[in-house]
Amino acid sequence: MKYAEFETDFIAELTSVAARENLSKGVLRRRLLLVLFGLGTNMGIKRVAVTGKHGESEVTLRRVRHLFVNQANMRAALVKLVNAAFATHDEMWWGSGTACASDSRKFGSWSSNLMTAWHQRYRGSGVMIYWHVERKSVCIYSQLKSCSASGVASMIEGVLRHCTDMDVDRQYTDTHGASIVGFAFAHMLGFKLMPRLKNIGSARLYRPAAGGDDAWPHLAPVLSTKTINWDLIRQQYDQIVKYSTALRLGTAEAEQVLRRFTRGGPKHPT
Repeated sequence: MKYAEFETDFIAELTSVAARENLSKGVLRRRLLLVLFGLGTNMGIKRVAVTGKHGESEVTLRRVRHLFVNQANMRAALVKLVNAAFATHDEMWWGSGTACASDSRKFGSWSSNLMTAWHQRYRGSGVMIYWHVERKSVCIYSQLKSCSASGVASMIEGVLRHCTDMDVDRQYTDTHGASIVGFAFAHMLGFKLMPRLKNIGSARLYRPAAGGDDAWPHLAPVLSTKTINWDLIRQQYDQIVKYSTALRLGTAEAEQVLRRFTRGGPKHPT
């Protein structure tokens, strides 16, 4: 981490919330690296302060953590670090970097945490961390979610909000990160959703029009008897563009937009 900071100077993105600060860059760099090491390894600031010959006390490290480390600063520092990694990649060896995979993992947390919820699949209380990882293992975005949060919404949120130089055109995910509505928004937002579908054997494709099955002889087993209602798409097209634009510009959260189309009861006409 120290060498990565010397190469990229991502510490410069961790600005103070105080009106002024008199620390020299060398002292501030040492304290911030110690704080980030304690938080990132889960050692905690207290253990870092009493371990090693660095000459920093727990009080000074906690003050630096309070003034310099927040969500906005950490996002900016991570973006600078990830972009520097992409800039050094040789495309001949690493590829162009347009494919991304996403998945979540449950972490246990105290019940006093407002994000803590019961997870039906893992049979326990906790929170979900949802990651977006480039195909060569560079994490471009992470999210803290409740266990009941939509995997599809988290997938879309990461593709649109990662803020790095990566241009995601293919998004891989598991069955929980894909839905019919998710495929629709992925198409409108300009990337391919490529999930591992657990129930692919029971999936059926709508026909574009009645008749014409001779053109797709190998698709006969998976074709549905229903056809696409093109008139309905034309009727709702303005609304489709409206919701897609709201997602792209960030004027609405993906979770709230998708809830309009996936909740029980009467379905949204779009």
